[in-house]
Amino acid sequence: MVHADEPRDPRTDAELLRAHVAGDPDAFGEIFRRHRDRMWAVALRTTGSPELAADCVQDAFLSAFRRASSYRGDAAVTTWLHRIVVNACLDRLRRTRPVSALPDSELADRRDDHAAVDARIDVQDALARLPEGQRLAVVLVDLQDLTVAQAAAVLGVAEGTVKSRCARGRAALAALLGGHEQEQHREEHRERGRREPSEPA
Repeated sequence: MVHADEPRDPRTDAELLRAHVAGDPDAFGEIFRRHRDRMWAVALRTTGSPELAADCVQDAFLSAFRRASSYRGDAAVTTWLHRIVVNACLDRLRRTRPVSALPDSELADRRDDHAAVDARIDVQDALARLPEGQRLAVVLVDLQDLTVAQAAAVLGVAEGTVKSRCARGRAALAALLGGHEQEQHREEHRERGRREPSEPA
């Protein structure tokens, strides 16, 4: 019995891609099976929408299927796939809504003007608030465990840029999530105060 996490085909990703280009009808299906869940996670964390993520993954794998001959082998197949998925996400996001043009430093330094937080902010919501460059760097390095070098290859930027964006993105996330946690504590304290009867004078 083959474990679900074990590749059914002993060939490497690069060998499978070359076989696909050469006409093997099953090779790309194995690549898709191996990497679809990871690429879905990247798309979901980049777009914040399951429906949009599904469309992005479909676009990306279709593009990879058609453009397999463009793979030069100078990076891992997974890095190549990450790049295609990220580009598919950005294309979809730009078509459906304006992409944040905030400078990298603004969100990390900004204070929320609202004392109350109306909707629950989780990590995904906080990620969606980051400027595009920071969000992608944090998703790839911190959530998908790519190395800084791999993330730089995916994003087409220098390694130092990835490090800087990760640092600023982490600071922004800490501020967003920390502020939400404080607000939750205040709300819980107010709720307990409403529920507990006051002691007689």
